[in-house]
Amino acid sequence: MSKREQLSGDAIASFVGTHPGWERAGDALERVYPFPDYSAAVGFVMRVALAAERRDHHPDLLLSWGKVKVSWSTHDAGGITGLDTEMAALCDRLSAG
Repeated sequence: MSKREQLSGDAIASFVGTHPGWERAGDALERVYPFPDYSAAVGFVMRVALAAERRDHHPDLLLSWGKVKVSWSTHDAGGITGLDTEMAALCDRLSAG
């Protein structure tokens, strides 16, 4: 299966079940990351943005004071793909700083 093919509901549920904080929100994976302040949140956004550019796959990001909401979906596939779960797991690693 290609990383850009839509995942089954079971595959998405398995990812969500093994990655605390992530949830399915329609055709996307979403998570809100807390940070101690605005600058830490901006730093995370920059790390995610650089990783997204390298993979040519870009999330929706909502930056607020002390938190960032990340949403991954492969729009041309019409939903969540293996690339989305790969990048979501990378976000978890990047959130550690």
